[in-house]
Amino acid sequence: MDWLREAADGSLVLSLHVQPGAKKTEFTGPHGEAMKLRLAAPPVDGKANAALTVFLAGFCGVARSAVTLLSGETSRAKRVRIEGAGSEALARLRALG
Repeated sequence: MDWLREAADGSLVLSLHVQPGAKKTEFTGPHGEAMKLRLAAPPVDGKANAALTVFLAGFCGVARSAVTLLSGETSRAKRVRIEGAGSEALARLRALG
């Protein structure tokens, strides 16, 4: 899976294609080299990025502070690091596609 990588330090790095302003927040499947994620938050004043970190933290069962936006702050193409995600979170992410 090109969109999901385990870094040397054990953290996960996700390549996402984010669609803000959707009806609900959910993963929708592969989108090229990334995983598409619809976000219910609007792309205004960083609200979509904040909603993204909250959603991913909840999905992976980690604290919000463990989710870091590596790149794509103002873009739909984003790279996110998740620290401290266990094998269960990794299995849930792999099951997406």
